[in-house]
Amino acid sequence: MSSGVGSTEPPNSGGAGFAGAGAKRSESDAAATELLHAAMPLARELGIELLAAGPDEVESRLAWEERLCTAGGVLHGGVLMALADTTGAYAAFLNLPEGAGGTATIESKTNFFAPVRSGFVRARSRPLHRGRTTIVVETDLFDDADRHVARVTQTQAILGG
Repeated sequence: MSSGVGSTEPPNSGGAGFAGAGAKRSESDAAATELLHAAMPLARELGIELLAAGPDEVESRLAWEERLCTAGGVLHGGVLMALADTTGAYAAFLNLPEGAGGTATIESKTNFFAPVRSGFVRARSRPLHRGRTTIVVETDLFDDADRHVARVTQTQAILGG
């Protein structure tokens, strides 16, 4: 099991001020980002910022940094997977049933389409299935030019309260 989200109360969970599907957001939500970092310290280490969060869509971003790259200045695939897993876990958290205690990733499938060599990577997570024991989330990753660089589908287990 990789990332999961505990019982930290999420901001904007009602979607207030949410720009909606397909909108490109560039301003970080500082309060939401701090709560994300408190719940998932790896998100702080990688510099992941939340842009928007609601039960139907969560959007985040991560800046390209040399320390996060593999050969040739390409952002490491594991970093992209961590961004997707973190954003997807937050989306699952916002869809937990009453009384649940959190989530944990139990399955993840990644397709890479293009390398990222500069700028930011933006992640957009949307729930595909909201079940009693699992939540399935699809996360699409885009570079600064809005090029689709990866897609991750993950299953999050719903943990007891």
